[in-house]
Amino acid sequence: MKMRAEHRAIGTILIVALSGFLMGFDGSLFTGAVIFIEGKFELSKLALGWAVTSHTLAATLSIFLAGPVADRFGRRRVLRTAALSFLASSVVAAAAENFATLIVARMLSGLGVGAVLVAAPMYIAEISPPALRGRMVSFNQLFIVIGIALAFVSNYLIVRLEDFSFAWLTVLNLVEWNWRWMLGIGALPAVIYLFALLFVPESPRWLAMHGQPDEAQRILVRLHGAAFAETELAEMRESLAREAGKSGARLRDLWAPQLRGVLGLGILVGIFQQITGISSVLAYATVIFERAGAGADASFMQTVFVGLMNLVFTVFALLLIDRVGRRPLLLFGLVGMCVCSLLTSYGFHGSGSGLNAGLVLAGMLGFVASFAISMGPVMWVLLSEIFPNRVRGLAISCVGLVNSSVCFTVQLLFPWQMARFGGAHTFLIYAVFALVGLVLLSKILPETRGRSLEQLEESLVRNP
Repeated sequence: MKMRAEHRAIGTILIVALSGFLMGFDGSLFTGAVIFIEGKFELSKLALGWAVTSHTLAATLSIFLAGPVADRFGRRRVLRTAALSFLASSVVAAAAENFATLIVARMLSGLGVGAVLVAAPMYIAEISPPALRGRMVSFNQLFIVIGIALAFVSNYLIVRLEDFSFAWLTVLNLVEWNWRWMLGIGALPAVIYLFALLFVPESPRWLAMHGQPDEAQRILVRLHGAAFAETELAEMRESLAREAGKSGARLRDLWAPQLRGVLGLGILVGIFQQITGISSVLAYATVIFERAGAGADASFMQTVFVGLMNLVFTVFALLLIDRVGRRPLLLFGLVGMCVCSLLTSYGFHGSGSGLNAGLVLAGMLGFVASFAISMGPVMWVLLSEIFPNRVRGLAISCVGLVNSSVCFTVQLLFPWQMARFGGAHTFLIYAVFALVGLVLLSKILPETRGRSLEQLEESLVRNP
């Protein structure tokens, strides 16, 4: 009976984590399409940056709203809305006849991204046992990178298929519509995910917070067994009793003295996850490799290597996060990101034949590997753990807003930086940010593995 319940819990978590696949796949299809779109719509460097970052801007807005919406209407409803946004985005992008329509499609996708980034880790953390919570939340990141990798593979296959002369390929018009097929294929996983969500119950903690303890208990028993359900409900009731009489979470609550420490920690982690350059590396990978001297087909192939490296080291993070802990992984990853950014910078040193494409590729792969085993999964695990139940959704949204705003700025400026300063100085800047992040976070980052959310609330949030 217990084994059957554990299987149900893991199955539910995997379905929710599939939202990460949807996000990674849909968002990364644009990495390959951007090369063709730049020529199709005759975009300037800033317009090219806007084509990429309009997606991030919408995600920023969505992240800010998703937490409060998830707290009011439930985590499951937010995930359903995200799936619909991804579906609409793919259809609109594939049919776009002008740049404005394409931007609308990108923003629809961004709305889905923000919802997934907040609601999925929150839901998974709330139904996972403490001993496995880091690994379970990391499944969301794992599915994100699986989606990214398969998107890169999909783009590469579409480019390669253009070289064949089969009749059915002529009907698909891959040569002229290559970017449309790259973006439109995202509709398929969105439809599958919408169907899969039919088998996902609402978060028991959300139900308990909204006066439905019996339903919360029923779901906990079904997912984890009666003994676990009784213990969890007792801790939930104790936590809710402490919060009794308080109004719903408000922005000013986050600045209460007892919350300032964890909020500051979350914001710093959110900033350094993006300011070190990962969003630019993933969004412009094909462009970067072309700039380093790779041909068109080679740049798409090297982008596939980036996706595979991201996937492999996310799996390592999944295996290690509940054994080694959050703090060692994150600090180790920042060291690797700093070193590999310096390597990429050195590879870009010089011009023309002075560029070292091999060093650029090695540096990029090492950078992505270091991020994937640390900042990628660890940030969202930490955010799902360090905030109290009552303000978790709002707090994650606020940190996500900062994280996404930094991502927007980094992505928007990247084409201009590469044109103005070159790859050597651009990646040198990323290395400096990684070093600063390493120094600051080594001083303030706690370890959170192995404790329940209520225990973490008691130890990390100072009582007034």
